Amino acid sequence: MKTAIFITVRTGSTRLPNKALIEIESIPTIVHLIRRMKKIKTDHIILCTTALKEDDILCKIAVNEKIDFFRGSVKDKLMRWKEAAEEFKIDFFVTADGDDLFCSEDLVNLAFKQFFSNDSDFIESPEVICGAFSYGISYRALKKVCEIKNSEDTEMMWTYFKDTNLFNIETLNDIPTEFIRDDIRMTLDYQDDLIFFKKILNHFYKKSNLNFSLFDIVDYLDKNKEIININSYLQDKWRSNQIENTKLKLR
Repeated sequence: MKTAIFITVRTGSTRLPNKALIEIESIPTIVHLIRRMKKIKTDHIILCTTALKEDDILCKIAVNEKIDFFRGSVKDKLMRWKEAAEEFKIDFFVTADGDDLFCSEDLVNLAFKQFFSNDSDFIESPEVICGAFSYGISYRALKKVCEIKNSEDTEMMWTYFKDTNLFNIETLNDIPTEFIRDDIRMTLDYQDDLIFFKKILNHFYKKSNLNFSLFDIVDYLDKNKEIININSYLQDKWRSNQIENTKLKLR
């Protein structure tokens, strides 16, 4: 069975315009994520973006970074994933949102291991640091979801898996205790998130440590708690937005 990492990204963003292309240490934020994901052993790393002209630059970045790309629906993230999975013949994939620069290689590897052990439909990890892990999804479950959904607005896509009682929903196993935190926010949505990422990346690049892991990040943050405070206050705002925009629409 074939696995993949789907890096889901588009240039269109309103709260922090062109955030995928903002440079930190002279490297676009999306490239920081791509290079982290390239450390993981999988059949494909696929940048999943839209067919809009404005996203041409993301495809060029994928080519330069020697990963695959797929262009699909602008609003329907589920359909974009389904078509990408079909084109590359993927059985199971882990999503890495373009906002999540520090998505953990360790957690992604755990999700792949769990899929091969359990033949999982949907793997989540709600207790880990925000931005450290998104979801693991099987193609068969995704295909079923695309058959029953009745909306093209699938940004908040988990509801189609979790709230339909059709799938085996699993929590990620064997999570390191260091990663179970609700006080750290590692997703790029607002200006203070950008400041947070800059502080961390500046630190590790200054030390010439380009292979830093989530363990290293957490250790650094625990020694510099003022950096955690830069954007942690945004979590309540982020959660409220998630709840407000989560809608289950079935055929």
